[in-house]
Amino acid sequence: MEHVQSAQAHGTDAVRDTAASEVSPMAEVSAELAAFVREIKGREAAMKSRLQQQEERIQMLDRKSISPARPALSGATVEAAPHQKAFDAYIRTGDDDALRGLQIEEKAMSSAVAADGGYLVDPQTSETVKSVLKSQASLRAVASVVSVEATAYDVLVDFTETDAGWVSETADQTETGTAQIDRISIALHELSALPKVSQRLLDDSAFDIEGWLATRIADKFARSEAAAFVTGDGLDKPTGFLTTPQVDEAVWTWGNLGYVPTGVDGAFSASAPADALVDLVYALGARYRANGTFVMNSKTAGVVRKIKDADGRFLWSDGLAAGEPARLLGYPVLIAEDMPDIASGEAAIAFGDFGAGYTIAERPDLRILRDPFSAKPNVLFYATKRVGGGVTDFAAIKLLKFAVS
Repeated sequence: MEHVQSAQAHGTDAVRDTAASEVSPMAEVSAELAAFVREIKGREAAMKSRLQQQEERIQMLDRKSISPARPALSGATVEAAPHQKAFDAYIRTGDDDALRGLQIEEKAMSSAVAADGGYLVDPQTSETVKSVLKSQASLRAVASVVSVEATAYDVLVDFTETDAGWVSETADQTETGTAQIDRISIALHELSALPKVSQRLLDDSAFDIEGWLATRIADKFARSEAAAFVTGDGLDKPTGFLTTPQVDEAVWTWGNLGYVPTGVDGAFSASAPADALVDLVYALGARYRANGTFVMNSKTAGVVRKIKDADGRFLWSDGLAAGEPARLLGYPVLIAEDMPDIASGEAAIAFGDFGAGYTIAERPDLRILRDPFSAKPNVLFYATKRVGGGVTDFAAIKLLKFAVS
């Protein structure tokens, strides 16, 4: 029996050896390649999974690092939002609780806000008002504008020269004259506007309070300022440069504005109208003339732009680009409607370096008081600003006077 089983086992092994010997080399290679491909695909899937995880981690880190570093504009908007909401609430309903609780304007409000309940206007509206004032055709466009925190602005001006002279090696030294300093004080005065609007309009959430308020205030302030800078008498308003004492340029002294007469009462000379303008330009010192600007109103400009020189060429030339001022004898022209018309004895044209000759001093803050009682059903808004102006260099501005002498 054992011999039979042994023979059978040997038979089975022989069959296996015969089957293995019958497998072709090509089949073996195919099997090995299939196994290799399966291994490669498995590793590829594992790598893709790891890469996906890495990408997810990188995206998460990017979100965390980018979130605090928002653009500056977004950050500024978020920071100003509490003040904007508080100001809107005060304008619409008179609720000043939020304004009182603000910390970002605490210093300015404690120093600038009076006990009458006025509040500092939000920065956006205040800047809009300032931009409109600068764009208006007034002396502000060419004068020197400074911001002060006091009730007045003092300017120190050296209006004389230090003497000097030639000396020889052995001659005695003599004392020379010393320059004199003049202190000019520009007082600040209160400029106000009183626009009104219905409460129903204020209740409308779509109503642009800031735009409306800035437009009304800027329009009122611009017209009031422009007139005061030219003809203001200095009583509760700035001192205009035309109210400064005027003397003939031939006898000019410090403290006065020099003028050049046209030689004809209330008109230009019929035979040589351009001569008076040339004399006006060269009455101004060379150091001021480089920054000189003509100032006149529209009616005077209409007369001047018709004047020609001896060769028939117009003295007036319009600006070559949009927004560029017209030029007269090569110098820019500012149209200020508060300048007087051409008439007997009037100084209708000014020429000078107004950046040196006229200074506008103002407080940087703007206050507003809400009054819902005086004009029911309308609400009044009493806006105030402190500003002053005056001549600070009497040698920097000259006038053309339409008179015989």
